[in-house]
Amino acid sequence: MRIAIAHIGQETSSFTPKVTTLDSYLNYGLYEGVEILEKDSTFGILGGFFEAAREEQIDLVPLPIIRAWAGASGTLTADTLAWFERKLADGLRNIGQIDGFYFSQHGAAAAENEPDVEGRLLEVARGVIGSKIPIISPLDHHGNITARMMQHMNGLVGHRTQPHLPFETGKLAAQMLFATVRGDVKPTMGWRKIPLITHQEQFLTSKGPMKRWFDRAREMETMPGVLAASPFPMQPWLDVPEGGWAVVVTTDNDPGLAQRLADELGEMAWAMRDEFLVTESIPAADAVRRAEQAERGLVILSDTGDSVFGGAPGDSTAILREMVAQQIKGLALVPVMDPEVVDIAIKAGIGNEIRVHLGAKQSAAYHQPLDLTAKVLAIGGGRIEAGVIGIDSFDMGRAVLLEVGAIRIVVSESEGIGGNHPIVYRHFGIEPANAKMVVLKTASNFQYYADMSSEIIRADTAGATMSDLAAFEWKHLPRPIYPFDKS
Repeated sequence: MRIAIAHIGQETSSFTPKVTTLDSYLNYGLYEGVEILEKDSTFGILGGFFEAAREEQIDLVPLPIIRAWAGASGTLTADTLAWFERKLADGLRNIGQIDGFYFSQHGAAAAENEPDVEGRLLEVARGVIGSKIPIISPLDHHGNITARMMQHMNGLVGHRTQPHLPFETGKLAAQMLFATVRGDVKPTMGWRKIPLITHQEQFLTSKGPMKRWFDRAREMETMPGVLAASPFPMQPWLDVPEGGWAVVVTTDNDPGLAQRLADELGEMAWAMRDEFLVTESIPAADAVRRAEQAERGLVILSDTGDSVFGGAPGDSTAILREMVAQQIKGLALVPVMDPEVVDIAIKAGIGNEIRVHLGAKQSAAYHQPLDLTAKVLAIGGGRIEAGVIGIDSFDMGRAVLLEVGAIRIVVSESEGIGGNHPIVYRHFGIEPANAKMVVLKTASNFQYYADMSSEIIRADTAGATMSDLAAFEWKHLPRPIYPFDKS
C-alpha cells in the first residue's frame, strides 16, 4: 500500500501582532522526506498513523513528503504559504503512483493572501493526484471547516478530547484511510456549519456542555455505518469569511445518515449556545490573592489573554504585575517572552542584578512593560526534548532564570510553550511541584501539571486570546453570528 504522508500544521490568531514564517516552523522541527521517518514516526499524529499500520499488518510503503508544525501564531506570510504549496505539489509529483494520501493539518490556518490555508493546500494536492485517490485528514477540532476543505477530502477525524490526544486522532484517521484503500469502506461526509463563536473557557471536554456534545458524538460512532463524528468548536480568534463552529460526520457510503447526524449535532450545539458562553475567570488581582491564600499548592493561574497555544506572544505582564504588587510570599513560577531582557541578563551574568523593563513588547496594545530589579540565577534555553501537544521537542531560544523576591521568572527569546510543561522549570533545576503557584500561558492545556496541581484559577486578562471576544475588531467573520448578533 503506497501512502503519501504530509503534516502541515499551524493555528492562526488574527489578533496577534506576530506573523508566521518558516522560522516559526523550525522552532518545532521542519522535516522533509525520509527524515520524517527518522525523526517523527513514533509520536503524535504520525506516530498514530504508523501504529495503525503495524496493528493491521499493512504492507506499507510510506512516502513522506513534509512534516511542519508551527504551533499557534499570527497570520502566515504569503511567501510561507507559497513555499508549502510548492513543496506539497512537487512532493506529490515526485513520489509516483499512490494508493492514498494521509494529510494531517490543523484546520485553523490563515495567510496574508488566503483565509483558508487548509482548503488551499488540499486543493493543491487534489490538483496533482486527481479525484480518485482518497485523502483522509486528522484535524484539530478547533479548526475551521470550509466548503473547499469538504470538497477535496474524502474523510476526516477531529480530535476527540480537549486536551487533545494527537496519537489517537492520527491512528483513527489512518484506520479510515487503510480501510478506504482496501475497499472495505467508502467514506461519505455530511456537515453543518453553526453560526456560533465562543470564548475558550468552556472548551474542556471533561465537563459542562462541551462534554455533553462530544459524548453524543462518541455515541454516534457506535452506530452501524458511522466512521467518525467530529464536532468542531472553532478556536475563537480566527477572523475569516467562513469562520464559525461546525460538525462533520463521516459514514460508510450513507450520505443521508451522515447529514442527519451532522444536523443533530449542530442543533444540539445551538441549543446549548448560552451554556458555552459562561465565564469562570476572575480579575488577575483576585486570582493572585486567592492562589496566595490557598491552603496548599500547586495552584495553576491560567493567563487566558496570553495563551501561546492560541497564538498570543507570551509576554503579558498582567499576572506578574499583581504578584509583585502584592509582595507574595509563596514560591511562584512565571514565563515571559522577552529577547531584550534575555540579552541583558546574559551580558550581566549569573549572580548579578539587573534593572529591566520586562515584557509587553509585542502585547503593547494591552499591557505595559514591568520595571523590575531582578537577580540572574541561571542561563539556559535552546531546544528541549519533551512531548508537548503532539510534538517531541521545541526551541525556546536562549533563556534565563530571574529572581524577584519569591518569584522565579523564566524569560526566553521565543515564546516556546509558554511554561505550559514542567520541563521549562526543571530545565533550570526547579521542581514545579514544590511551588505555591505557576502561571500557565493557556486556557485549557493544564494536563502536564495534573499530577501536582491542587487548583486551577482562570485569570481574566487582556490580550490576543482574551475571553472578551467583543473587544476585538472583527473584519471578516460572517454575520449574523452568535453571540454578536442575537436576533
